Amino acid sequence: MTKELARELINAGVHFGHSVSRWNPKMAQFIFAKRGNIHIIDVKKTLKGLLIARKLLAEVVSSGKDVVFVGTKRQAQKAVEAVADKCGMYYVSERWLGGMLTNFRTIRSRLQRLEQLEAMQEDGTLESESKKQASRMKREMRKIKSNLDGIRKMSRLPGAVVVVDAKKEYLALCEARKLGIATVGLLDTDSDPDTVDVAIPANDDSIRAIDLILNELGDAVAIGKTMISTRQEPKPRPRRVRSKRPSLARADEAKSETAVAAEDTATKAAESAQEGETKQQETKQSTP
Repeated sequence: MTKELARELINAGVHFGHSVSRWNPKMAQFIFAKRGNIHIIDVKKTLKGLLIARKLLAEVVSSGKDVVFVGTKRQAQKAVEAVADKCGMYYVSERWLGGMLTNFRTIRSRLQRLEQLEAMQEDGTLESESKKQASRMKREMRKIKSNLDGIRKMSRLPGAVVVVDAKKEYLALCEARKLGIATVGLLDTDSDPDTVDVAIPANDDSIRAIDLILNELGDAVAIGKTMISTRQEPKPRPRRVRSKRPSLARADEAKSETAVAAEDTATKAAESAQEGETKQQETKQSTP
C-alpha cells in the first residue's frame, strides 16, 4: 500500500519544490537533492508525515472532536471543499478571517445574522424593504455566506486544523497554536516547519498532489468516525443472578423466631396452668 501511494505521489508531482533562491533553511531535513534550480522533496519524508497525520486525525476524531480543512489558495479551494463534504467536516476556502478561532463567539453571532437574513429572504420581508436597504442586506448575506459557509454548523472549537501552504495560512496556524489545537500542514520548501505540529513536505502548488494528500487525510477522518461508533456502542451488562441462599436463610431465621415464640408461649401457658392446679389443691386442703 505504501509503495502504491508513493508511486501515485510521484506521478502527481509531489516531490517538486520551489526554486533554490526561495527555500527556507529549516526545510533542509525534508529536501532530497537539487536538480538545476529546483529543490527535490524527499518522498519518504512525505509518506512519513502523511502516516503520522493520518494517525493524529483518526485519534482526534475518535475522541469526539472536529477537524477544519483550510485552503484559501486557488489550487486548493475545490479539493478542500470536496474532502470536507466527503468526510462530514468543516472547511475554509475563501478567506481566513482574523479571530475565527480566538474570537469564535463573534463568528457565531455573524452566522446567526446570516440565518436571520435568509429567513427574511424566504418569508418576503427582505423585499418589503427599500431598494437600497434590500441591496445592502443581500450584499451582507452574500459576504457572510462566502466567508463562513464552510463552518456554518460548527458549534465548538475543532480538535485539529489541516492547512494547505502553511506560509499562506499563518493566521490560522497562529490562532490554533494559541488555543492549543493540533495542526497539520502541507509544506513546500519555502515554508517553516516549526509552525505546525505535523509537517507533510509536498508540492503545495500541484492540484493533483493536494487532492491526493487531502483524500488520504479524509479517509483517516472517516476511520476516526467509525472508531467513535464502536466506542459509543453500549456494552451488554451481565445479568445479575440473585442467589437464593439469603432468602432461604431469612426464611430459616423467620421460622426459628416463630418457633422460639411458640415455645415461649407454650412454656408460659404450662407454667400458668401448673400454678392454677397448685392453687386449687391448696384451697381444697384448707377447707374442712
